Amino acid sequence: MSLIECRQLTREYKKGDTTIRPLDQLDLDVPAGDFLALMGPSGSGKTTLLNLIAGIDSPTSGSLVIKGIEIGALRRNALAAWRSEQVGYIFQLYNLVPVLTAYENVELPLLIHRLSRRDRDQRVMAALEQVGIADRSEHYPRQLSGGQEQRVAIARAIVTDPAIIVADEPTGDLDKQSAHAVMVLLQELNQKLGKTIIMVTHDPHSTDYAKRTLHLDKGRLVELGVPSLKEVAS
Repeated sequence: MSLIECRQLTREYKKGDTTIRPLDQLDLDVPAGDFLALMGPSGSGKTTLLNLIAGIDSPTSGSLVIKGIEIGALRRNALAAWRSEQVGYIFQLYNLVPVLTAYENVELPLLIHRLSRRDRDQRVMAALEQVGIADRSEHYPRQLSGGQEQRVAIARAIVTDPAIIVADEPTGDLDKQSAHAVMVLLQELNQKLGKTIIMVTHDPHSTDYAKRTLHLDKGRLVELGVPSLKEVAS
């Protein structure tokens, strides 16, 4: 059994008299420990798929099973609890709270868990150290570079030790050097910590860090994934 199983997964909504279908009967399996890159034109359903896997959105029809749980069948509170434990989300524009320090931004996901102050502190600092930015823990987002902000965002995504990390254009707002550093970090999280990563990207260079790449168009897979050049070389 795969970690993530999508069967005939469909998401649609109404816009006036028109039915928009970002995902159309998608079948997809993601094994544990995968690093999957999703590519495709704007509107192809990539971010919609991420949001469904992250439990932010709900499917219109079809099945989405993650770790043996049918996500679409969960009630709102159960879904929120599941999401807080199982999924970390990395956004293109970081989504950091500007009035909070790097430490406080990373701590946010832990505040809904029953942890002591000491346990929270240990987890936050471990996450910041993992992404190489512990020395900036008391800095505010405005005092950080774009690459540093994204590292804080990644620390926030991994602080609860989720099984799955979803990343929506994680390098889209970064310069080449910072983008490389972020992709190396994601690759390390996958290879050394065994995190399953599903990443949306428009950058073909970013796919070299993934284990495989799939292409979406109009809500459907249009090309089977193939190993990256780095994986073949290894």
